[in-house]
Amino acid sequence: MTETYVLAGGCFWCLDAVYRTLRGVSAVVSGYTGGSTPSPNYEQVCTGRTGHAEAVAVTFDPEVIPGEIILDAFFTLHDPTQLNRQGNDIGTQYRSAMFPKNDAQREVFEAAIDRAREWWDGQIVTTIEPLGEYFVAEDYHQDFFAKNPGQGYCLAVAAPKVTKVRRRFAEYATV
Repeated sequence: MTETYVLAGGCFWCLDAVYRTLRGVSAVVSGYTGGSTPSPNYEQVCTGRTGHAEAVAVTFDPEVIPGEIILDAFFTLHDPTQLNRQGNDIGTQYRSAMFPKNDAQREVFEAAIDRAREWWDGQIVTTIEPLGEYFVAEDYHQDFFAKNPGQGYCLAVAAPKVTKVRRRFAEYATV
């Protein structure tokens, strides 16, 4: 039995890259959620006017990798103290947010925020928002890091996040 968490924490390329390196993760789908524009595309979301966040739907086997590790990796790979931004990526589309599909996930997400407060000196700004419709991002965004390893953003931003999570969660890292 698998579980899927929908998470937003900056550019979805970074989240996608990190989660694809963890054992027990069977799928990572980049997309958009949390907004009001029907069927948004990347250009629309980038304006910051759709209300959508760049997000990933991470499907995993909790018998191989616990949900707590998926969420602790989330709070390791991005800075949850930055409001509506991650580094130079600025706007509500880059917000730190979690989108539970039910009350049980909401409770798990709340517990993860509480754990993260112990690691981060600043105020956690991660929101828990209702999971509305999830719009799959364009094909070229899926597995972007693996398809574009020499791209500047991948080298400067995504690669260090992958390294950081692989180090902290080495027992769950793929070979």
